[in-house]
Amino acid sequence: MPKGRVSLPARFRDILAGTGDERLIITTSIDPCLVAYPLIEWQAFEERLSKLPQFDPNVLKLKRIYVAAATECVVDKQGRLLIPPELREYAGLEKEMIFAGMVKTIELWSKDRWQKNSELARAEASDVQKALANLGL
Repeated sequence: MPKGRVSLPARFRDILAGTGDERLIITTSIDPCLVAYPLIEWQAFEERLSKLPQFDPNVLKLKRIYVAAATECVVDKQGRLLIPPELREYAGLEKEMIFAGMVKTIELWSKDRWQKNSELARAEASDVQKALANLGL
């Protein structure tokens, strides 16, 4: 991925095509990965964010992490998108990538970071079970 062009998996291309808009907003995450939002989901996120107290320190941090780095990327006719160098560097995207569907967004991980994060999540499975129970899931 030296030039930053990656092929979006077909299942995500199909979903995106269903929205009628081939644009993704890609940004940094709290985790060491990127998050890709279909444009309509990004607009909904920004709308919710705009209703939060603008001077709250946590809201400011959230805006700096998610909004400041946000970049519009268009999926081309071959199903590829160009990820800007600063975003690739943040997520450590060099060779192998993982696209992880997250209901309304897609996380983009380096394969190594994904494996480490998955192992950590599985090690904390009991905490996840408690959180799911508290959410009623």
